[in-house]
Amino acid sequence: MASFNSNEWRAICDKFTNAQNLTEIESRNDPENDPFRSKYKARELLREIYCSLKNFEAGEGEEEGGGESGGESGDQRPTEQPVDGQREDLFGQGFNGDSPAGLRAAKLGAVEYYLGVNHVDTEELPAGQEHLMNCMKLLERCRVSSPNVSLFIHVRNQLGILWAGRDETETAQGFLETAESIYQRYMKEDGSPPTDMTEYFAAEESLLTHQERIKRFELAYTHTMYYLAQVYKNLGETERAATYCHTTLQRQLQLNQFTPMEWALNAATLSQYYITKGRYMEGRHCLSAATVISDLAGEVPSEAAAQENEAESERREHLRQKRAEIARCWIKYCLNLLQDAKKQLEDNIGELDTDRQEELKRARQREEEEEEKGRKSALLFGSEDTFDSIASIEEKVMCLFPLDFTEARSVFLVGQNHVTQAKDYFQMDGYVTDHIEILQDHSALFRSLAFFEEDLERRCKMHKRRVDMLEPICNDLNAQYYLMIRRQLMFELAETYNEMMDLKLALANRQADTQSLDNHTIKKFNHLCSASAKYFQMFLDSLCSPEGKFPERLEEEVLRPALVARFRVARLHSRLISTSPTVQLDNLNKSLENYKYVVQYCEANPDAGATVETELELSKEMAGLLPLKINRLKARMASNN
Repeated sequence: MASFNSNEWRAICDKFTNAQNLTEIESRNDPENDPFRSKYKARELLREIYCSLKNFEAGEGEEEGGGESGGESGDQRPTEQPVDGQREDLFGQGFNGDSPAGLRAAKLGAVEYYLGVNHVDTEELPAGQEHLMNCMKLLERCRVSSPNVSLFIHVRNQLGILWAGRDETETAQGFLETAESIYQRYMKEDGSPPTDMTEYFAAEESLLTHQERIKRFELAYTHTMYYLAQVYKNLGETERAATYCHTTLQRQLQLNQFTPMEWALNAATLSQYYITKGRYMEGRHCLSAATVISDLAGEVPSEAAAQENEAESERREHLRQKRAEIARCWIKYCLNLLQDAKKQLEDNIGELDTDRQEELKRARQREEEEEEKGRKSALLFGSEDTFDSIASIEEKVMCLFPLDFTEARSVFLVGQNHVTQAKDYFQMDGYVTDHIEILQDHSALFRSLAFFEEDLERRCKMHKRRVDMLEPICNDLNAQYYLMIRRQLMFELAETYNEMMDLKLALANRQADTQSLDNHTIKKFNHLCSASAKYFQMFLDSLCSPEGKFPERLEEEVLRPALVARFRVARLHSRLISTSPTVQLDNLNKSLENYKYVVQYCEANPDAGATVETELELSKEMAGLLPLKINRLKARMASNN
């Protein structure tokens, strides 16, 4: 190999530096009508380097590897794609990495690698793949060691990305898992700061420090972790994907290689996986870290500054949107924590089980000890600068299940604060669907909190807050464009009014028996009952054809809601209080009609019965009892006449 001090070698090093500069810096300023101009220039320089390298003295007994530079070249050696990792021991066979033959293979391989990346960047994937595989073929003749381990990993990372982009996920997995095992074995058996690929073409005075070598090598492995997280997600291995994503985020912080808002959003997104698995400590940690790191992106520019400067306008939009998205993740955290606590505490009729509550309170100390133990073993985010800030946010919201109203309210208030932040960006004007989803989450927060409230009057007021936020939206939405959302809102409003009706009746029954209800209470009860029936009926009407005909066969996604709505309408009509026998008869007939519908539909469609077992059983019972009640009422009316 030519001497490092020779003019020829200097010329190669200068060409490589120019190629890197064109790729990484000049290409950012390429015009829209010639977006790859700098990269095409870099490609020509890399080809020249490749040709020059081939003219240097080859190692003794060494065969030429790879092909003529340039994927389009006709004299390039045809390559069979080796199965990655086919050689049993990448560390024990082949040329030494620091031997003349090993260094020559690594340098030629590095040029093939950069040419491969160049072709991928210019959207010429087959040529890019060919160059990357040429790099692999050259490295197949070397054993993994300090001078080449970085290249071994980089080329597999790139091939992993390439195959993942083609939806060949398992092929990508093979390359990336081999890269992972190479890193792990190298760190176990050697661990010295490896040569970076750029150093193959650097003058001695330009070689990297040990610290910079370590940083670049660790960053390459961080990319391996990141790509594997995507691969495992696409393969449906969600737990493994989450583990790799968490590790990637931690490594990015350690290496100080991250964009604050992008990192924060990834951490917030990861929290949602932990929440679905009931791992609230990890979910809270991710969200707290997301909040702290997002602050590193700086303050949101004022509206005035945004109007004067386009860049400030884009920055304002970006920061507001991403922080609102993180706020929505916080809302889901608080909502799921309350809902899961409710599942732990409710009895078989959905009320608070006080015995279970006391049992869980006694177990709380053990849970707190487990939390602390888990915290010590968890992979925590942060550095000396951010760790205290993250811990400070974590202290403001619990990760154990709230067991009473005071604890539930503290979680609720955190969620409500983030509702305000999210709504500030996702406003009705421009973000209809997002805004309504946030309102639905806010309503669900109130519903979950109401479960913990022992005072029935206050509980009723919480449900009234839900009605006040959802009813105007439901009535104003365009049914043509937002049919599915309107159906959701109708059903929720119907259920909310139904809960309020039950609460009002329970309050009245505490004061007197049903026969002694005063007119005001009866009027309020009937209003809530009618409002619930109205929204259930609106939901059912939304299923009708344009001609107003109800479907003979219900679609699977609306089967249970429609049958439940029919059952509830039947029940509500039978509960309306009236002194008029004619009105009573009309209500009972409507009730019977709806009970019969549930029974007859399930008889005609036996599979439907499994979706509404409880409702069907009660409908059959009431369909048998109501005719007797109706006949008694008719007889009484006839005798009175």
